[in-house]
Amino acid sequence: MKASGKTGSKKELVLRVREHARRMRIHVIRMTTRAGSGHVTSAFSAADIVAALYFAGMRYDPKNIEDPDRDRFILSKGHAAPVLYAALHEAGVFDEATMMSLRQPGSLLQGHPWCRTPGVDATSGSLGIGLSQAVGRAIGARMRGSPSRIYAMISDGECDEGQTWEAALAAAHFATDNLCVFLDRNNAQVDGPTDRVMNLEPLADKWRAFGWRVEEINGHDFSEILDYLHRSEEHKGQPSIAIARTRKGRGVSFVEEGNRYRHASVLDPEAAEKAIAELEKSRTFREKR
Repeated sequence: MKASGKTGSKKELVLRVREHARRMRIHVIRMTTRAGSGHVTSAFSAADIVAALYFAGMRYDPKNIEDPDRDRFILSKGHAAPVLYAALHEAGVFDEATMMSLRQPGSLLQGHPWCRTPGVDATSGSLGIGLSQAVGRAIGARMRGSPSRIYAMISDGECDEGQTWEAALAAAHFATDNLCVFLDRNNAQVDGPTDRVMNLEPLADKWRAFGWRVEEINGHDFSEILDYLHRSEEHKGQPSIAIARTRKGRGVSFVEEGNRYRHASVLDPEAAEKAIAELEKSRTFREKR
């Protein structure tokens, strides 16, 4: 059973997932502003995809998060950890007090994901290692005869890393069709625009040449995200990757436009209040009671 545990039209599903993504962005703002550090714009570029995974795509029970056969998610771009924590809180894996302890001494929620946190499947943040972990998980699940599917998000900046391409080779060689990856193509990394740091194009052709099934999607279009998830689950014999076009800071107008290439940044209390007010106005869906 998928986490939402609900049925309905695709339109209703899209609206429901969009509402989770809206709330997740608010959570990200609140926890990072309180902590005084974090990567808000990177979390926002990933928020719509992560919401689709946790509230429409993956099979898991938040009350039985230790189930060895649940679907797994590896956030290789670990600096965007607040969006993962926001999703886990939204799903009911841990409470608000835990979420708001981000980056505090002794907290389970540190600046990058680690395996001691409930619901976190990989310690990540050293860019380039996440895809290797995902490939290992996919091979391991198949060896155990587990129905678990492995989902991962990598960044475009990580495609500078040789380890990413070694993992890509292995995934295709072992035909890990239980592996579904999103590449967050927001075109920015800590040193500036990705294509100035290291030109990646033709990026889709590179992944195809490595033996992957490749789609290019709008990473903020829920319908496209959900359709890709469905096709990747149906496809056999190859791992799947979506090169998802996104924008840093997506979801709040002045964050998206003003901080597009600001990698590590948080909002001060005044800006945070303004951003949350904008997100509150964008609410378009209410759960039926």
